[in-house]
Amino acid sequence: MLLLAGVASVSVHAVQWSNTELQLQYGNLDIPTFAGGGDSVHLIYTLQHASGWKYGDNFFFADVLDARDPGFQDSDLYSEWYSNFSLGKIRGKKMRAGSVSDVGLFLGVNWADDANVRKYLPGLRLSLDLPGFAFANLDIAAYIDDSAGAASGGAPSEDDTFMVDFNFARPFTIGESNFSIEGHVEYVGERRNEFGGQVEAWILAQPQLRWNPNDRFALGIEYQFWMNKLGDGATDESAVQALFAWKL
Repeated sequence: MLLLAGVASVSVHAVQWSNTELQLQYGNLDIPTFAGGGDSVHLIYTLQHASGWKYGDNFFFADVLDARDPGFQDSDLYSEWYSNFSLGKIRGKKMRAGSVSDVGLFLGVNWADDANVRKYLPGLRLSLDLPGFAFANLDIAAYIDDSAGAASGGAPSEDDTFMVDFNFARPFTIGESNFSIEGHVEYVGERRNEFGGQVEAWILAQPQLRWNPNDRFALGIEYQFWMNKLGDGATDESAVQALFAWKL
């Protein structure tokens, strides 16, 4: 965390662009069978930040998950941080090849409070130049577990695996109204937990459809599709959540 704080401090002093927003989502989400099964209405409060600086860019979000039913994700906290170092920016020379407009090296950290989960994701980013997109990235990373494990009262620790993630934003207009489709689709490979149990590979897609009436507010929906949610082969989620975003 000290390393990430140092990266953030450097980027603040050389920031080229910045976007910070608060989000509120409301929807009915599935509960994996290992946590009791069923479903529960969730309120999710999110602080999200993205910024660019001299040598790359940073992305961070923190979710406060408030399930209406006690138990799974009842007042839980989950966050992710990614710092990307652009080889094109560092070299001072574009690294273009076909649709690839830049190559980056990044480090990610995923952290969950209640489950005592911590993952490190060192990887490679391919920035894509796609017509009409504000940005599009293909990230390929190791998925390294550094969790405390079941002995700490959290989720079982897991073997290391890999992740592939496509993240994007595509603005468009209808008449005089501004909209956007943005989000990500990720694939995380299968692995085993500390008890030898199978943790299935999953696909998680979280596209958002936003109506942007002005530069500060956005209304819309987020569709969450999660095959093998949290590695549970018996839980495939398909849920629509109401979305409100306030840009700071």
